[in-house]
Amino acid sequence: MADIKDLSEYPEAVQEFAAYKSTIQGCSPKTVAEYLVDLRMFCRFMKCRRYGLPIDDETFEAITIADLPLDFFQHIKTTEIYEYIQYVTNGRENQSATRARKLSSIRSFYKFLTVKRKYFDENPAKDIESPVHKKQLPKHLSVEECVDLLSAVKKDEASKTRERDYCILTLFLNCGIRLSELAGINLQDMEREMRSMRVVGKGSKERIVYLNDACREALEAYLPLRLQIRKSGVREDALFLSSRGNRISIKTVQWMVKKYLDMAGLSFKNYSTHKLRHTAATLMYQSGQVDVRVLKDILGHEQLNTTQIYTHVSNEGMETAMTKNPLANLHIEGIQPVPPAKKEDTDETAQKEAKSD
Repeated sequence: MADIKDLSEYPEAVQEFAAYKSTIQGCSPKTVAEYLVDLRMFCRFMKCRRYGLPIDDETFEAITIADLPLDFFQHIKTTEIYEYIQYVTNGRENQSATRARKLSSIRSFYKFLTVKRKYFDENPAKDIESPVHKKQLPKHLSVEECVDLLSAVKKDEASKTRERDYCILTLFLNCGIRLSELAGINLQDMEREMRSMRVVGKGSKERIVYLNDACREALEAYLPLRLQIRKSGVREDALFLSSRGNRISIKTVQWMVKKYLDMAGLSFKNYSTHKLRHTAATLMYQSGQVDVRVLKDILGHEQLNTTQIYTHVSNEGMETAMTKNPLANLHIEGIQPVPPAKKEDTDETAQKEAKSD
């Protein structure tokens, strides 16, 4: 991941773009770093192409790009960007979703140079369509698997952080929050009666997440133990602490989730921490009590079409829906079902049809 604190390895134009994304648009450090990684590869490819350097050589990753002037980007053509997309497709074996993200970074960069900064007029990436990619339905745990996962934590009596881990998994499965959101929760983000909490999502956008009884019970069991975990003499506002008394890290949460998925016998499903967010969203929607627009606000999505992926239903759900149709059990007097044909009648009909053919 790129270091957004030291941008000296990037061209000045890219440095300006990163600063704009961070300070003006309020993008998170992780998002800015992803833009930088995409643009670094793009700049290296274009420098190789312009100066005849080997692209597939092992020295590609060491190519310096800080010396690229503004007019270097001004003279890049649309056809060259197509060549870059072909390179990441064949040379890097990037899937369509990754290619779409890289193209989006290039588009955003050129929009900044042409529209925001007005350094030049032509935007070579403007009319390039994103690669078409098939959206996959999100993997999620069933209700039974959720119970198995939480039970695995309860049975782990040897763990010194059992209550904390149970609370974390309960929040994931009930609230649908992101991993980064959970790790960033502070004590003061919790409402006094623990009916809701504030989380900071993508783009530093805040939202309120409401807590149900299961979440409150898990928090009430964990909070007294949090005081014991807290490192002596160190003030830490984080809700979830490591065993050393510091804010829990994302890697620690990922490791913990994997540990209990293994203990619950679910490792073969290749579930991840993010799948717990998918699980909460899918189970809420499939309950039939949560409107997709409400779900959008719960998950902190910008666009409704992002949330609509959770509107998929299982075959069992579709079968149940058919039985709920008001006309499902309607019988109109005078309309009789046709009795099923006897086997001998069917055979006789088939013989007649064969003769006529």
